Amino acid sequence: MKQHIEKIKEIIIKNLKWIILFICIIGFLLLAEDVFHKEIMNGDVIGYKFISTYLISDFATPIVKFITNFGGAICLIVIAIILFIVIKNKRIGIAIISNLGIITILNQLLKRILQRPRPEEFRIINESGYSFPSGHSMISMAFYGFLIYLIYKDVKNKYLKWILIIILGTLIISIGISRIYLGVHYTSDVLAGFLIAISYLIIYISIVTKFILERD
Repeated sequence: MKQHIEKIKEIIIKNLKWIILFICIIGFLLLAEDVFHKEIMNGDVIGYKFISTYLISDFATPIVKFITNFGGAICLIVIAIILFIVIKNKRIGIAIISNLGIITILNQLLKRILQRPRPEEFRIINESGYSFPSGHSMISMAFYGFLIYLIYKDVKNKYLKWILIIILGTLIISIGISRIYLGVHYTSDVLAGFLIAISYLIIYISIVTKFILERD
C-alpha cells in the first residue's frame, strides 16, 4: 500500500504543472460559462463588497491608480523594451517580447468571443472595451509571471531572487485587486484572467524553454 502511495506521489510531482494547467482551464471555463449566460456571480458581488468596505478610501485611491498602471500597455511595452536592451542574451529578450504580444492577442480574442460589458455602478476611472477576462490581470500574470520564472531559473543570489519574486508576485495580485477597486472589472474577470494566464504560461514556458532558451 505504501509503495502504491509513493508511486502516486511520484506521478503527481512529475506531472504537477499539467495538473495545475488542467485545473486552471476548468476554472476558467466554469467562469466563462456563467459569463456566456450573462450571469453576475455571487463572487462578483462579494469581491467588490469586501474591497469597497475595507480598502476604498481617499488615501488608497491614488496609490491604486498608480499600481494599476503597471498592468497597462504603455508600462508593459516600456519594461519589455528596456529588458530587451539590457539583457545580453537576446533570446531571452525575444521570449519576453513574444510573450507580451501573444498574451495580448489571446486576451483580445477571448474578450471579443465573450463580450461581457464592464460594470457601470461604481467606476472610479473610465475604461473602454469588454470586461472578461481582465486584460490587466491576465497580461500582468503572464508578463510578470514569466519574469518570475526567469528570475527563479537564472538569478544565483537566493536573497535577491526571492525578494524579486515576492515583489513581482505582490504586484500581480495588487494589479488584479486594483481593477476591482477601480470598478472597471468584476471579481470573476480578474480571477479568470489569472487562471487562463497561468495555463498559458505553463505551455509558453515549456515551448520557449525547449525551442528558444535551451537551443544550442
